[in-house]
Formats: sequence, structure tokens, C-alpha cells
Amino acid sequence: MILYFQDKFETIFAVDSSTKLNEIDLKKLEWLFVAKHINKASINSNFIGPKKTMISPWSTNAVEISENMAIKGILRIEKFVPKKSSDDFDPMLFEYYPILDQNLFKISAIPKPIIEIENISDYNIKEGLALNNEEVNYLKELSNKLGRKLTDSEVFGFSQVNSEHCRHKIFNGKFIIDGIEKESSLFKLIKKTSKENPNEIVSAYKDNVAFVKGPVVEQFAPKHGDKPSYFQTSKFNSVVSLKAETHNFPTTVEPFNGAATGSGGEIRDRLAGGKGSLPLARFFNLPVIRVAWRQKEQFSDGVGYDWIDSLKDLVNEKVSRKKCN
Repeated sequence: MILYFQDKFETIFAVDSSTKLNEIDLKKLEWLFVAKHINKASINSNFIGPKKTMISPWSTNAVEISENMAIKGILRIEKFVPKKSSDDFDPMLFEYYPILDQNLFKISAIPKPIIEIENISDYNIKEGLALNNEEVNYLKELSNKLGRKLTDSEVFGFSQVNSEHCRHKIFNGKFIIDGIEKESSLFKLIKKTSKENPNEIVSAYKDNVAFVKGPVVEQFAPKHGDKPSYFQTSKFNSVVSLKAETHNFPTTVEPFNGAATGSGGEIRDRLAGGKGSLPLARFFNLPVIRVAWRQKEQFSDGVGYDWIDSLKDLVNEKVSRKKCN
């Protein structure tokens, strides 16, 4: 069953529960949402909400919070905002709802049939998979070896796991220039700097993040980490982590989830560094836009660089610190 709660901004919180919630649980949810329970099976109004086919990250966190509040049986929680005539939304993540009812999260879509790829080269171009000739030939040979056509999922999946982002084929690849194979790959050249000049580096290219020696710092923490104890101040030699993140969800395509993917990945990798680290601060940057803007400034007349103005405005509007982080 789906329960509805409405706050003072007319935002609706839809709670999908496998069991009937008692009054205590309803009061807990009212406190959590800062909203009142609406004792209705449906709400006839126009709303914008997450796609029913994709559970939002917000929902995952909300359900976990409800579990920590000892509310059992909740499957999904989503929020829906009233749609105004002038409102626009991202169809990649949201959809329009003319009514919120008990079929709100019911998915009637039928899975599409598996497609066998007749021509891998044509499919590569059609779907923009960016497979090179060597990779296309490899898939053709694999198809012949298996004695069957490859499916759309198999070809698409290969294009992702074998991408530059995942495998760094270019950075780790052999470079042959004028018929002579170079001794080092791009990655080896990058690593060469820290190898020849380690300076204060503690660890690099071995973990999720790099570490450098930090200052002696004073911390206020419990005396023992494995049992209850009093807080105390103590000094220790700190190690500072350094991290830059690449991610597959372009921020200019989807500002919010794009930024979340980058920020989340960076924080995750810091936490996973060594035996575990603690993120204290992070910076948000748009280096490409800044470089482009500086390039325009270097030309007194700015001829041919007007597009940077509109790009800068777009980024400031869509990918601001406030919105993305």
C-alpha cells in the first residue's frame, strides 16, 4: 500500500509499504518529513517526480533512515513536487504524474526482447559505442568462436568495460612513432615524476588515492577506539590524501547526478585509502571552463570566442556549487 504525506510547500512524500503501518510509525514519518499524513488512496493533481522505473538515490537513503527508526516494511519513499505550467524537468530522471494513486510504483513495461547483432560494425556506429576496428574484429572473431551472433547487451557491455575510462587503453598502451616503439606509456611517464622525485610522497598509484606526509596535528578523540572511553587530546603525524576523480556521468549532461558521481567517488576513494581515512574538506572546480575563459581574456577583441560567454553562463546556472555539492 502507498501512503501520502504533505508538507507546507505542498510537496508529497509517497511511502510504499508492504505492511499496514501503526499510528506510532505514522507519527514517526510525520516527524521525519515535517509533513502531515493524508488519509487518501489517491491525490488528483499534477506532479513532477522521479521515474517510476528507477528508484532514486534519495529514496534509498530515506528507506534506510526509516529502518534505523525501527519502521519495518517500507519498500520505497519518493517525493513529488506540484507541477506549474511553466515548469520544465529532465526526462532522463523525472516524469509527469497527473495523479498519485496506489499504482504509483507499479511497472507495466514489458522487457524488450534480446536483439542478435547481425553487423557489429553498423551497430557500433548506430549506437555510438566508440569501438575501434581492432575491437570490432575481436567481437567478430568471438562471435565465430562461439558459433552464434552476439546480443545487444553483450556488445554494449563490452564497449563499457573496455572503454578508456575503465581500462585506460591509451594511457597504458604502446606508442609507436615513426616505426619505433617508445619505452614508456603515458602512464609510465606520469609515474616517472614521483619515482624520480618522491619528496614527501608516502604512497602513489598503489591505492584509491595518493598520500603525502602532513603536519603534526592535534586531535580530540576517544582514548580507545574499540571500547567506551574518555575523550582526550593527542598529537600524531598526519598523512594527507590527494585525489582527482573521473566519472562516466557528464556534469553538463546531468548536473546533479553528474556532480554526485564525481563527489561521491572522490569521497569513497579517500575513505578506502590505506586502512581508512577521514575526509575533512574538498574543493569543487570547473577547470575546463576556467581555462576557456582565460583563453578568451588573452585575446583583446575576443573574436571567435563568443561561445565561451554562453557556456560560462550555462555552467554557472546548471552546475553551481550550491546545486551540485
